Amino acid sequence: MAQSKPKPSGKLSPEAIEKLHASEDTLVILAHAVVNDSLPEMRFLACRSLITGLVQALKTENAFQYHFDRLKAVSILTPSDSSFRVFTWQLFVDDSTYRYYGAIQMNQHDLNLFPLIDRSFEMRGLPTREELNPDYWYGALYYNLLPFDTRHGKMYLLFGFDGFTFFDKRKVIEVLSFDEKGRPVFGAPVFEQPDAAGEMRVMLEYSAEARVRLNWDEQYKMILFDHLVPYPNPYTGGVMNIPDGSYSAYKLEKGRWKFVEKVFDQVQEEAPRPEPVLDSQKGKNILGIPGKPKKQKPQGN
Repeated sequence: MAQSKPKPSGKLSPEAIEKLHASEDTLVILAHAVVNDSLPEMRFLACRSLITGLVQALKTENAFQYHFDRLKAVSILTPSDSSFRVFTWQLFVDDSTYRYYGAIQMNQHDLNLFPLIDRSFEMRGLPTREELNPDYWYGALYYNLLPFDTRHGKMYLLFGFDGFTFFDKRKVIEVLSFDEKGRPVFGAPVFEQPDAAGEMRVMLEYSAEARVRLNWDEQYKMILFDHLVPYPNPYTGGVMNIPDGSYSAYKLEKGRWKFVEKVFDQVQEEAPRPEPVLDSQKGKNILGIPGKPKKQKPQGN
């Protein structure tokens, strides 16, 4: 006998709205403390309470229909088909350590929640070839979600930021799908480029001083990203990656993302971004920033 599909969420009752509104009041305070409290132990405590409070709120009947619009410190992304939503947030531990927390809530009458456990600190290098799962997740603060169709069914691209270390940051395109039992799967070999066959996700690592774009561009109908080049790091003696002013892309063709090496014929002085990266003014470094890097505050996309 075929298993019946779970009942989707319905309309929120006035009592549920009142309860969730009160819960959101508390969650807003906790999320603010996670991001802004000056004491690490208080940020950890607030983060634990935020997890507990969010789960309790989501247990409310039809909670999927409540948008948590005031919870600005938590990224909440929902695809156009409204089949699920993704919560993620960032915990600043110290100058070179960030932890990420999150959950995927399915659009169901009763709570069906998949907590996301950040294990990025256990992964070596750029883990672009591993299939991951909610219990072994490359943690990131997601800032965009893009559905696309493949011959294996619908998948979703999640664009995320990872604070990584003091000197280097990362951006990632994660691929999300769901298996036959409805469980989330992270990673799929949907990217095609000459020297990186079989990659499950795209990852860019770059200098903390640089501005790096990695996002879907509606005008060009492509994923645009900065082309990075290695440059000597004056602070560590190693190498850092910085944008060279040109852009590459991924373009969707028949369910796969084809690599486009050069999007524009000339190097763009004015980005499809607010400010250029390179600046020739005296007293500034190659990135157009004076002096050594200052202490980084937690940041998003």
